[in-house]
Formats: sequence, C-alpha cells, structure tokens
Amino acid sequence: MNRFIGLSTRLLIGLTLLPALAMAQLPDPGLTIDPGRTALVITDPQNDFLSPEGVTWGLVGASVEANGTVGNIETLMKTAKSSGMDVFISPHYYYPTDHGWKFGGAVETMMHSINMFDRQGALTLSGFEGSGADWLEVYKPLINDGKTVVASPHKVYGPETNDLVLQLRKRGIDKVILGGMSANLCVEAHMRELLEQGFEVAVVKDATAAAQTPDIDGYAAAVTNFRFLASTVWTTEQAKTAMTTGSGGH
Repeated sequence: MNRFIGLSTRLLIGLTLLPALAMAQLPDPGLTIDPGRTALVITDPQNDFLSPEGVTWGLVGASVEANGTVGNIETLMKTAKSSGMDVFISPHYYYPTDHGWKFGGAVETMMHSINMFDRQGALTLSGFEGSGADWLEVYKPLINDGKTVVASPHKVYGPETNDLVLQLRKRGIDKVILGGMSANLCVEAHMRELLEQGFEVAVVKDATAAAQTPDIDGYAAAVTNFRFLASTVWTTEQAKTAMTTGSGGH
C-alpha cells in the first residue's frame, strides 16, 4: 500500500511539473539585429490605452503601471531612432461609419460602446488633439518627427486590415521588434500575422500590458503565447542592448 501511495504521489508531482518542463524545453531561436532589415513596430500608443484618462484605464491601468509600459515604449522608440532603426506605428481608429457595423466580438463590441479610438472622420483632425485616439503626449515628438512611418489604421486587432506589412516590405524589413498595446489583442494579433507573413518577430514583454480582472488575466495569456510563437521574447533592457550593439540573441 505504501509503495502504491508513493508511486501515485510521484506520478501526481510529475504531471504537475509537465507544463513547466515543456515550456523550459522550448527552443529560443533569438533574433539578430541586421541594420536595414530590422524595424521597431509599436501598436496603439494612444491615450485610450495608456493615459489614466483613457476609457480602458480601469481594465489595463494596473498592468501598464506594473510593467512600466509607458516608459518602456518611449525607451524603445528613442533607442531605435538613435540607432538609425526605422520606427513604424500601427494605430487604431474608428470613424463614424465604423459604428454602422452589424456585429462584432466581445472586445469589439465594448470598444464601440465606449467610443474607444473614435475620430470624427478619416479626412479630418477636428477634435483629435488630446482625444482618446491621439498619441500619448510623451510620444508625440518621437512619432511626429517626419521620419516615423504611421501605417493606416487597423480596425480589429491585426495588421490584415492596414498597410503595415506593405510599408515594412517596401523598406526591405523582414525582422520586427514588437511592442505596444494591448498584449493579448493587437500586439499578439500583429505578432501572429507578421510571423505568417514571413517576418522574424521579437516581442518586448514589458513594453506592453493588458486587461486584468479578478477572473481573466490578458497579460499572462499573451506572455504565454509570445513564448510559444515569437522568435524570441525580450525585456526592454534586452531589446535596448540588442538595438544599441547591433546584436541580438535570446
């Protein structure tokens, strides 16, 4: 009987440790910085996600503050620019006509109901300055410098609905360092599509954040998938080192 109990206990411990062991055994291919072929892509660096006055702050604010997301995105953009690396922004905008959509998923429906990322029209900036769709103030000098490539807006989560991939390809980019908002939605969707399109992608896990509620942790879900899918997962410090030295790694 004691031998049976001991065997059962060891089996139970082994089953408990299997997921952690499997994750530890995943390869980490890494990403080596190649000048002219590597770019920084930031998704949704906008007030509605990153400002305490933004409409989603109650959901994402704790994660943003815990990760130091605002400062880390700024560090990535400054480092990329000082290193001569192209910076691309994939923004999220909704125009009045987008509110005529007949259906949507859970977060889509929520975004429309709280007027997230709303603009008055595709060809006007009326009411844009300081709105939820506008850039976070600290990023404006970096984004509005005449060098940053601002793609057309994506409409749900991924870059399938905008021209980001075209803009990257036209500049000979096939390696992407990815950050922005939010981790389990637009960042993860961009990562997945860029991988499908043949890019190498390093995700910077503390230059993003996600909604967290008592029963759902979007950030934990995203980081798990980053590890399974991305070429590598970096911290901001690791990404900064890679960009500054022109190296890369794991």
